[in-house]
Amino acid sequence: MNKKLIALAVAGACVAPAAMAQTANPVTLYGRVYVTLESVEGKGGAAPVPRRTRVEDQSSLLGVRGTEDLGGGLKAFFQLETGFRPDSNTTTFAARNSGVGLQGGWGSVLLGRWDTPWKVVTIAVDPFGDLLQGGITGTLSDGGNFDRREQNNIQYWSPTWGGFALRAYYAANEGKAGGATPINPYSDGASVTYTGGPAYVFAVYEEHHDQLNAVNGTAAAATAGAQEKGWAGGGSFVFGPAKIGGQYQEIKHDTPSGTTSRSKQKNWMGNITLTFGNNQFIYQYMNSKDGGLSTAASQPDCDSNSLGWQYNFTKRTWLITSYTIVKTNDAAACNFGANRLAIAAGQDPQGVSLGIRHVF
Repeated sequence: MNKKLIALAVAGACVAPAAMAQTANPVTLYGRVYVTLESVEGKGGAAPVPRRTRVEDQSSLLGVRGTEDLGGGLKAFFQLETGFRPDSNTTTFAARNSGVGLQGGWGSVLLGRWDTPWKVVTIAVDPFGDLLQGGITGTLSDGGNFDRREQNNIQYWSPTWGGFALRAYYAANEGKAGGATPINPYSDGASVTYTGGPAYVFAVYEEHHDQLNAVNGTAAAATAGAQEKGWAGGGSFVFGPAKIGGQYQEIKHDTPSGTTSRSKQKNWMGNITLTFGNNQFIYQYMNSKDGGLSTAASQPDCDSNSLGWQYNFTKRTWLITSYTIVKTNDAAACNFGANRLAIAAGQDPQGVSLGIRHVF
């Protein structure tokens, strides 16, 4: 027995330095739990969606991140982030922002899966944070096609120079193929932001090569000869208790030679947030026009109006209630920003929600 205890003690002494070396630099566990109780319906059309009650996850997550000082002003960093649904267990490990990189005075380089610059800068102007029924992707960013978390990508993030910062990315062409119809699907883009005092301003450009999403923002598919291009600009400004924000986007889908083309999609958003103590009152309007087949009798046209009230118990915990109504014409299928309804073109989603968010 004594020999076994001595052997275990020696083994423990041998592994202790390695364990200490692995934890010598900061490693952080963090997360967010965000759930809403909702009453929703989809009006209009041949088969209206009847009102129903639902409990929905609003992008809850759990992650771990850390750094290691490599000397000479150079650091290594990593992050693994997993989404999870408190209401139902249907998620995949590390499907959110996850990667590894190097950081120095010249900026940061990352390899992995990460939000594109377009997604980062455009949702920064959304008071609902790309979530809830009134989130940005319900009406803007081509229904989420330009709101991507790309896999197999490399990103560069610059340091901040006088308030200005640059982000750029390239998603690798791992699906490239030859043959009679060669295809080379990849995407890239870059953003420039300015943050100073009460002002935030951005401009961003993104391209998807040999990719084409279907009309009304369904998932992109590899399509030889297709190209999607988009740019957006906007920002926010704080004065007193008010924060106003807005942005404008143009997105064009160029189809392969000999196929039907699509018109240029034009989107815009305006919002205001009023803060009084722990209370925040939110209004957001979004509109999207065009972007349908050029031969169509009518082009998509839709808008979204959202009202919200948020009560901040602390910096980490809040209660929020919101109401959203989306109006569409017969060619449009705009929807909620998160947890969409299964609707057809011309139907109008609307709903009210009450939720709690806690971050740690």
